[in-house]
Amino acid sequence: MKILITDDSKAMRMIVIRTMRQAGLEGHKIIEAENGREGLEMAKSEEPDLILCDWNMPEMTGIEFLRALRGSGSTIPFCFVTSEGSEEMRTMAAESGALGLIAKPFTPEAFADTLAQVVSA
Repeated sequence: MKILITDDSKAMRMIVIRTMRQAGLEGHKIIEAENGREGLEMAKSEEPDLILCDWNMPEMTGIEFLRALRGSGSTIPFCFVTSEGSEEMRTMAAESGALGLIAKPFTPEAFADTLAQVVSA
């Protein structure tokens, strides 16, 4: 499986990768983007099997990225990994086509549970 991790923080991208390994999700090809615009370009060129994305980023936010991706006809499974975990944001994410939202700080167990739902969807 090829997973695109999109977050403007290199440190957070590394934390997501480490948490995936702790959750038993190893052996996947990981590609990274620094913002939504770069993520959208990589989603089109790299065709990942899953996108994990932050909400708040410069140039193009995560929700703008998701909406542009869905607007292009893409159905790549998309999950937010963000500190923004309000019910309003969860609803907005779901209505825009996200299959999940993992709120920071997260545990390997929460990560594994959410990703299992996303991957099986």
